Amino acid sequence: MAKSVTRYVCTSCGYTSAKPLGRCPNCQAWNSFEEEVPTVAAGKGRGGLGGYGGVSGGKLTALSTVGRREEPRTPSGIPELDRVLGGGLVAGGVTLIGGEPGIGKSTLLLQVADRVAQSGSVLYVAGEESLEQIRLRADRLGVTADIQLTRDTRAEHIAALMNEHKPALCIVDSIQTVTVEGEGAPGGVAQVRDGTAMLTRAAKETGTPTVLVGHVTKDGTVAGPKVMEHIVDTTVFLETVGSFRLLRSVKNRFGQAGELGVFEMRGEGLIAVENPSAAFLAERPVGVPGSVVAATIDGQRPMLLEVQALASKTPYPNARRVVVGLDPRRVDVVLAVLERRLDLTLGGLDIYVNLAGGLKVADPGLDLAVALAVYSAVVGRALPETVVAFGEVGLAGEVRQAQSALRRAEEARRAGYGRLIVPPGLDGQPGIRSVEEAVGVVWQGSGQARA
Repeated sequence: MAKSVTRYVCTSCGYTSAKPLGRCPNCQAWNSFEEEVPTVAAGKGRGGLGGYGGVSGGKLTALSTVGRREEPRTPSGIPELDRVLGGGLVAGGVTLIGGEPGIGKSTLLLQVADRVAQSGSVLYVAGEESLEQIRLRADRLGVTADIQLTRDTRAEHIAALMNEHKPALCIVDSIQTVTVEGEGAPGGVAQVRDGTAMLTRAAKETGTPTVLVGHVTKDGTVAGPKVMEHIVDTTVFLETVGSFRLLRSVKNRFGQAGELGVFEMRGEGLIAVENPSAAFLAERPVGVPGSVVAATIDGQRPMLLEVQALASKTPYPNARRVVVGLDPRRVDVVLAVLERRLDLTLGGLDIYVNLAGGLKVADPGLDLAVALAVYSAVVGRALPETVVAFGEVGLAGEVRQAQSALRRAEEARRAGYGRLIVPPGLDGQPGIRSVEEAVGVVWQGSGQARA
């Protein structure tokens, strides 16, 4: 007879405990434990049939005998989304999309459903909104396709609909509303895990591209057991940066993880930003000291961003160091190099460094741009408008090569920036080997001013 063992699972991170806890020791969430009663098979252990239940091994398949098959993809109709997914929606692939409430997940998916439904049927499972609410949003977005809607959130019924209609796309909004018979309350750990597994199995069997919307916790991760993210093929997050929405892939079995898509929320929905570099540099002031254009890599996408610096005399005994959007520890290293290697006096100055646009980028390749921005702010001299800089700064003041340097340089040239202040290694491009040399190259013939 089966033996039941009671355990408690954190709904935020999946941490398990033998007893309920007020606060999760893993993710620090309060009152997040729910009871789960798994079934342990009888005969498990040393007794009976040697601990394996008398089950013989299954059939083995040699890798050399497995055929090669490229999974067919269906374009979503939104090129920026296809970029993040690695080329489009994969037949039988399951994508999990997370994001803050109201950020635009349902809006984006309704736009995708409209485009896919032009050539095939789309099944939209509305677990959180009424059909009338979806109709109102569809009218606002200008949706013209006849999308098939259902409010039935039972996983068994959704799988049956997928098997019966073979839709070109299935959207489930959201997975936390899906229920599995006999698995507890909706949104619980067991419900979310088993519902995801059942819909994934149905997607594989029917070849239906499926998108699941997931709730997020206060720290921005997908709510529910972590195993849910392991079950699906692709996990993407939608986040807000200034006036833009960034769609970022963190897992992709059919493409490269780390791809980034940039959107802008407008009245007609989420509109793709085809040139993010121009969008982030649109408000850059010209001829102002402390402003430097830097070529960076966010995920797998090269972009041009503005690094800003401001220096002012401090009225306090200890000068302030304020950093926004960059790694504060790397900025401290750059400031130390400027003081030691270039004799730049920073002790009596408050230094403010900002990555304009609201992005947060932990890229060592921004070090050189930070150094030039701070130097420009301290000496009060603006950089030429056509200069783009990137490179990692070492403790000896040397400038090292940055990751994906060729892609950064190509993005800078495509945007019309003719002067690249970069480390050696790029074909046809004279490189600089130290921060001091970079300062001399930027302000040629002007000498190296000291603060």
